[in-house]
Amino acid sequence: MSEATTVSVDEDGIFETGFIREMVKQMRALDSYDTYDGWSPARILAPFVLTKERKKEIPIVGDPDEITLARVRAFYNAISSLIESECGLMAVPVDSLNHEGFGRVVITVGKLVVMDKTLRDVHRFGFPGLSKMKDEADKILSAARALIGEHPTVAGL
Repeated sequence: MSEATTVSVDEDGIFETGFIREMVKQMRALDSYDTYDGWSPARILAPFVLTKERKKEIPIVGDPDEITLARVRAFYNAISSLIESECGLMAVPVDSLNHEGFGRVVITVGKLVVMDKTLRDVHRFGFPGLSKMKDEADKILSAARALIGEHPTVAGL
């Protein structure tokens, strides 16, 4: 599969949003060899964008590689980090994926589960665009904030 080196133009200032900035931070944190030094945020986040053409290049059945698993973890780590910054409580993402790319991701705040998502076909993990990725993260953040607001005692444990 050919990797696109950059994402298209800045989608309405998306690179200035908190979530996208956090995603870039998470991806840079994974870069132990400074490969991303000098790279633009668009280039760093390009692997998260799977256009229809790129998705067709990926087989229907396949095992995820370590780089893809790291991207999945970076996505949920970014969401957890934003929950922490907004609520002041530690949010912990936990993933359990088998070698075929099936499993689950859970984010807990204290003893409260604020997100529980079943994952399938992780080797095809991606979004049609960065705005779609941000929208998905915003939905998760909104639901997490609502749950923490409803159950602050459990979240504080």
